[in-house]
Amino acid sequence: MSGPSDNRRRAYWLKTLHEWHWVSSAVCLIGLLLFGITGFTLNHSAQIEARPVVQARRGTVEGPLLAKLEAQVAQVKQQARGKAVLPPDLQDWVRERWAIDTAGKQAEWSDDEIYLSLPRPGGDAWLRLNLGDGEIEYERTDRGWLSYFNDLHKGRNTGVAWSWFIDIFAAATLVFSITGLFILKMHAGNRPFTWPIVGMGLVIPMLLALLLIH
Repeated sequence: MSGPSDNRRRAYWLKTLHEWHWVSSAVCLIGLLLFGITGFTLNHSAQIEARPVVQARRGTVEGPLLAKLEAQVAQVKQQARGKAVLPPDLQDWVRERWAIDTAGKQAEWSDDEIYLSLPRPGGDAWLRLNLGDGEIEYERTDRGWLSYFNDLHKGRNTGVAWSWFIDIFAAATLVFSITGLFILKMHAGNRPFTWPIVGMGLVIPMLLALLLIH
């Protein structure tokens, strides 16, 4: 039979668990909504049509800038194994004419061209410069907002900041789930269906995985 000290201890831990539970739920609430919705759209991606919009641009790099780039190819191939950021002059050229930011992006350098891949959530893009005649091409594909949020769900081409968000969100979700489990345990004595329902949450996906996924 539990005494007053046991009741106080139980009340303390229950209060602490509730505090951690609601704080973690507040932190991950919007993330859970986002990942829940995009989980549904990803699962039905074949039924949800996306119509990509493609933008293409062409131009010509001439004169001293082209000569400077041609002279740098051998150095890049030798010192950086064919990968290096675009020179500041070329970055300025692209930004001023096409409003494209290429700062810090690694491009692939070869004897006849410079190729820069610019993937992003919800689409792709690339930039190619022909070192022979100076022709420069840019193509951007936009697959829409749905594809954008689906890529956020997968962490595809989202950068360091979003990667940190996913890690923090995952930690908050674990805290939310574990504290919820302990709260269930403390209330299970008065709620006989608690553990059968929790068990169903484990058994059903396990059976589906074992029996129906090939």
